[in-house]
Amino acid sequence: MSVEQIFEKLEQSFNAEAAQGLDLVFQFDIEDDKTYHLVINDGTCKLHEGAHDDPSVTLIMNSETLEDVVSGETDGMQAFMAGQLRAEGDMMLATKLGDLFNMG
Repeated sequence: MSVEQIFEKLEQSFNAEAAQGLDLVFQFDIEDDKTYHLVINDGTCKLHEGAHDDPSVTLIMNSETLEDVVSGETDGMQAFMAGQLRAEGDMMLATKLGDLFNMG
């Protein structure tokens, strides 16, 4: 699965109800691919290619880790603890990803 397909799957698994009232930007720096960001705004989710000017949190990983986390094969926290995933910015927001997207 390509990185773009992984993000499309992530966007399709978005839980709009969990995002009511939120205004966040999750940026994903994929080390062996491109940078993408998801704009979450009051129950909506839009995927954009490229970097955002002011992301709420930036998650840095390779494409294999991204695929494992989105598929539910690896828990995001496990990947973080194993050093496969780094976060910059508001790290607590990274824990919201599981609520905002149905992983697996």
